[in-house]
Amino acid sequence: MTVHQQPASPPEERLPEERHDRPRLPEDRGRMLRRRWLTAVIIVLLVGIPAGYLVISAGQSRESGLDKERESSVAGLQDNWPSLMKRRVFEVPVPSGASGVAYYETSNWKTSRLYVQFTTTATGLDAFLAESGTGRSALTPGRITVSDRDADIVGWTFPDGLSWSGTTVDREDPRPSTDITVDLTDPAFPRVFAVSTTSP
Repeated sequence: MTVHQQPASPPEERLPEERHDRPRLPEDRGRMLRRRWLTAVIIVLLVGIPAGYLVISAGQSRESGLDKERESSVAGLQDNWPSLMKRRVFEVPVPSGASGVAYYETSNWKTSRLYVQFTTTATGLDAFLAESGTGRSALTPGRITVSDRDADIVGWTFPDGLSWSGTTVDREDPRPSTDITVDLTDPAFPRVFAVSTTSP
């Protein structure tokens, strides 16, 4: 005898249970304080870090400006070479191997001046004059081109009894003009005094 099995009925599909929104419980005080504290910290970080960066940058910029101001306010000549940038801007090509190099810079809204002194060789003097746009033939014996005012600022003196010669190199604006006075008492080691003036 054959037994016929009836196919099993598919399992009943369960309808999803209805979700009931639970009423939100009031936030406890501790959690609320932590949330507010975290929000405050985030705001401080977002606002404070950029502000702090700006303050630091402004301070560094101010210090840089003060350093330049201190350098320009040093009384008298500094026993050092002027920077390459200063030499280029003021067109004072101190020759390689020069000794006794000293400089001083003044600057205001109207004019800037670079005072430079050094001792060089006869060849060094020729090179300096050529790079300045002039030559030894332009030096006038007995002529001191550095003004009394400029000499007083850096304490230069040009006493009688020495072989002074001088010239002024005039250049078209905005390039500087340069007063050059040379002590040729010892022709092998001339001493150069130069004042370069530019109007920004």
